[in-house]
Amino acid sequence: MKFQPFFIALFATITLFAQEHTHKSSRALEFPNVPGYITLKTDLHQHTVFSDGNVWPTIRVGEALRDNLDVISLTEHLEYQPHKADIPHPDRNRSFELALKEAKDHDLMIIHGSEITRQAPMGHSNAIFIEDANKILHNEAEDAFGEAKKQGAFVFWNHPAWYAQSPTGNPILSDFQKERIKNGELHGIEVINVGDYAEESLALALEHNLTIMGTSDIHGLIDWEYVGKGIDRPVTLVFAKERTPESLQEALFAGRTVAVFNSLFVGKKEHLVPLLQASLVIEKAEYIDKTSILEVSLKNVTSSDLMLENQMEYTFYSSSPVFTIPAGESKTLNIKTLEKKDKVTLTLKALSAYVAPKEQAVVNWEITLH
Repeated sequence: MKFQPFFIALFATITLFAQEHTHKSSRALEFPNVPGYITLKTDLHQHTVFSDGNVWPTIRVGEALRDNLDVISLTEHLEYQPHKADIPHPDRNRSFELALKEAKDHDLMIIHGSEITRQAPMGHSNAIFIEDANKILHNEAEDAFGEAKKQGAFVFWNHPAWYAQSPTGNPILSDFQKERIKNGELHGIEVINVGDYAEESLALALEHNLTIMGTSDIHGLIDWEYVGKGIDRPVTLVFAKERTPESLQEALFAGRTVAVFNSLFVGKKEHLVPLLQASLVIEKAEYIDKTSILEVSLKNVTSSDLMLENQMEYTFYSSSPVFTIPAGESKTLNIKTLEKKDKVTLTLKALSAYVAPKEQAVVNWEITLH
């Protein structure tokens, strides 16, 4: 019994640390702001037991906090309800309400959304920023999209290359989708869904000026489907004027996004290039003593590895023209400028960053030397 005070103190200490735990995981997603905008990390396609997912909505909130996300949407299938015998819920807003309640004391935006679930050629589409999911539940797909528009929803086409609805694995833009775009009822398209990047979807986004999206479409646990496999969930980076739902909505309609999955970046040039410029910080730039070799130290301030290739007229000393800067780490380049310069433009091609099918982003950094 003489050890009892020790165990009481030990228990109290453990309890205290448990209460002060952080939600952020060791794999927290990090991306910089870009000039004029705040970069919001979003996952706007997720499921729970209130449609065909396997977790309660509160779990989705906890996962988002651990991954350092800014915004999520629980987009339950409106029509497809495989758990309804066990979890009957005539109110299709219930998942959103539970998540909103769980997130109220945290810095995480919960955006109200639902998935309009139809067979081809209509396909699956997410409507977010909705007011009432129940009113979007219609027999006719045209009526569902019309109601989403009436509620001011931002709507995007989910997994357009999904082989279950497109056996070739390529998206087919049907007359139905063309009509939705024409009517202002379809605004975005997933170019990355789960682990699939479809460059044909990117081509459609560019051709029809659709907002580029990347989502996890998670049904199980993020830890099981992504983290446990050593990968990060796909996200959409949204460049918003402010950290508010209204600003997020404006940015999505304006198409200011980049889809990211591990080291893969996909976006329109005007959004992807500034992101990459902000992602590499020049820590040091000076000539090695008594040489014309410029030593430049670059730090990757993102949670994604950056794979790069030299595009300058100058070559490197003791370094491959193709190199990787791991997430959060630095790398030193020795550039042979042949003579000392006052200014040098560092030009690199981001090998896993696409601004169009098979077209990689080329980024410049202006270095001023003293």
